[in-house]
Amino acid sequence: MRKRLLTAFAAGAPLVAALCLPTAWAADTGNTASRPLDCSTVTVQAPEGTAVEGVVAVDRPAGTVDVPEITPLPAAHITDVPAFCDVTVTLTHPGEGDHAKVTVWLPKEGWNGRLQTIGGSAFAAGDYGTGLAGAVKDGYAAATTDAGVKTYLDTNWALDGEGRVDLPLLKNFASRSEHEAAVVAKQVIGGSYGKAASYAYFNGCSTGGRQGYTEAQRHPADYDGILANAPAVNWDEFEVATLWPQVVMNNEKTYPSGCEFDAFNTAAVKACDPLDGVKDGLVENPARCDFDPRRLIGTTLECEGKQVTITAADAAVVRKIWDGPRTTSGVKLWSGVPVGADLKYPFLAGTLPDADGELKGAAFPVPASWVASWLEKQPGFDVSTITYARFTELFRQSQAEYDEVIGTDDPDLSAFRASGGKLLTWHGQQDQLIPTQGTVTYRQQVERTLGGAARVDDFYRVFLAPGAAHCALTGQTDDLGALRAWVEEGKAPETLTATLTDSTGKQVTRDLCAYPKESRYRGHGDPAAADSFRCVTPPRR
Repeated sequence: MRKRLLTAFAAGAPLVAALCLPTAWAADTGNTASRPLDCSTVTVQAPEGTAVEGVVAVDRPAGTVDVPEITPLPAAHITDVPAFCDVTVTLTHPGEGDHAKVTVWLPKEGWNGRLQTIGGSAFAAGDYGTGLAGAVKDGYAAATTDAGVKTYLDTNWALDGEGRVDLPLLKNFASRSEHEAAVVAKQVIGGSYGKAASYAYFNGCSTGGRQGYTEAQRHPADYDGILANAPAVNWDEFEVATLWPQVVMNNEKTYPSGCEFDAFNTAAVKACDPLDGVKDGLVENPARCDFDPRRLIGTTLECEGKQVTITAADAAVVRKIWDGPRTTSGVKLWSGVPVGADLKYPFLAGTLPDADGELKGAAFPVPASWVASWLEKQPGFDVSTITYARFTELFRQSQAEYDEVIGTDDPDLSAFRASGGKLLTWHGQQDQLIPTQGTVTYRQQVERTLGGAARVDDFYRVFLAPGAAHCALTGQTDDLGALRAWVEEGKAPETLTATLTDSTGKQVTRDLCAYPKESRYRGHGDPAAADSFRCVTPPRR
């Protein structure tokens, strides 16, 4: 294993470190896939506003990539990864004290001529190896950034030493580092292979989805194609809104058990399943499901060996959770948890009995940290104390302080359209963390801004997946292949073929329809087969 390190170089000046081609290959404009890469030297020019602190290049042999356990994800072992050059470039913004790493993995042989940048999740700005290894196995040069922040759930970076929000790091996480990663990755690729990547793609879900949207909005020339799934757009609003289930349960002092939550969901899915023309265990559009949870009042269940009777208070809590956040005067603030989404997770994650033996819903750590650190400026703040009135105040505060920084909801994608870029998104209809309606609303705003659906369909398409939870469609559809065909061959995707899981746990195949179309049963054929359905345009409400 060969390694070289250089550090602390002035802003704007090039830094030379391990990783480049021999001169003879650098001038070659032929098929790079046929020639092996040699980890040697490369010149990195600091992106505007940054300085390059260091470059490390490591020659990685073919074999298994071991990804360590990083809470909440277990360790992973990615096998059959081809040999690659592992380059890490550390950037800083002079005077701001940050240290953001950009990682680029370059296949030593068989490069397909493309860049694939991998997005992050929760409060992690990038990938820790799983996505990078998968991209390299598929022949891509792969890149990611940590934005100088911590891991998925570690938010110790939120406040500076004086208890104030660390705005430089928040800006890194929100958008700045993602653009700089694109700039650095393209430099490293060009210097190493002797030619630029033919196409550049971004691939992310959740936080990664939001990063894809911010690239389209703020840096439209960075990528030819952006795959941005279950996107965490409207971050400043939905992160607060995700605490609504706990706020409801704590204020109503009613905590349905996981068994009871399941009963409400099962009943709702059963009632609304036939709306797409067939009972197939999937609710095509939860927004049209008008199941009233009060229908279960008085129902007796056996939950973990105990008899439990659903009360009016239980039904009222579920009704409020599905309806979504409102002010004390009844003004709608945000969408609720979609009907059919698993209410046990995250809203009962880590639930423990209190002193009276009652179960209290534990807040999902991402929105809890957002409220505690960025709004209250108290990392130890107890979110269970939030009243309905205080919830509205926090929601408005988050909008006022952070929309311009991390809202990622600018509907003017005209520059991205002009650049020739393509944006493809899928979002699970049973997403328990990011309500699907936020993505739908954003798409509608883009249509109004850019002159209608037809003009938007030329470069931006959304696919909604019935029965799919948060980011659960990853690996269940060839979304990146569809994006590549759109970018490189001009074949706009009318549908995405996906493997879905119905309410009984059975896997079915379905062609997801491009929004606003929905899937309808043809009236004959196997409900588990995609060709038994067709895409139709429903009436707009």
